[in-house]
Order: sequence, then structure tokens, then C-alpha cells
Amino acid sequence: MNKINIPDHELRIETARSGGPGGQNVNKIESKVQLRWSVGESGIFDEREKERIRRVLTHRLNQDDEVMVDVEEERSQAQNRETAIARLHELVAAALAHKKIRRRTRPTRASKERRLTEKKKIAERKRGRREITASDTTQ
Repeated sequence: MNKINIPDHELRIETARSGGPGGQNVNKIESKVQLRWSVGESGIFDEREKERIRRVLTHRLNQDDEVMVDVEEERSQAQNRETAIARLHELVAAALAHKKIRRRTRPTRASKERRLTEKKKIAERKRGRREITASDTTQ
């Protein structure tokens, strides 16, 4: 993946109090970070790249055409901020990465033979588990 570096002036970062357990500290420290980045207003991507980002990150876009990343994993606001920025860069890089086209191939003769011998082994094993009836003993 290519290294994506979105300029800080395009990012909008808000903080909030983090939920969950944490004792008295959680009630007074705003450690949760909400990062927003507007795809349409970005100056580092062309329209084709912006459309690709929108298509791949549809579930992360809000009505204002912003990609949203929430992080509240650490107790430190600074660490959560760095994590949010890194996660945004990873998301955008993954959205812009082109997937390799899979070309269909035919199975080799050896792989076909292995599959058939394995099928025969399994059939034999199951045949050995069957209950013996009177008609089986007369033959």
C-alpha cells in the first residue's frame, strides 16, 4: 500500500468523554477522539480517487461527505489522536489500492487424482461403519 499523508488542516478533530469503566478519571478527562475528514473538500486527491474513496468507504461516510473515525482505546487523548489519524490513513490507502485480478486456472492432473483418492478413502471409511445385515453375510 502507498503511504497516504492527509494534511492536518483538512482534518477536524473533536474530543469527548470516553464511556465505559475507568473510575473518577473517566468523568473529568476528554480522551475520546472523533476525527472527521471531508472527502469532497480534500485538495490532495483528484475526482476519480475521491469517487473511489466514497465507493469503498460508503459505510463510514456521513451526510456531509465526511469520513468518520472514533477512537477511545487509550486513556491518553494524544495517543487516541495519533491512532485515529493512522487509522484514517490506512483506510484511505486501502480504498485506493487496486486489487489484483484473479485469473481462473484449471486443476492439474495430480490435484484431480489426489481429490479422487481422498474421496475413495472417505467412502471406504464410511462403508466400514455400516451395520452388517443378513443380506451382506450371504454374498
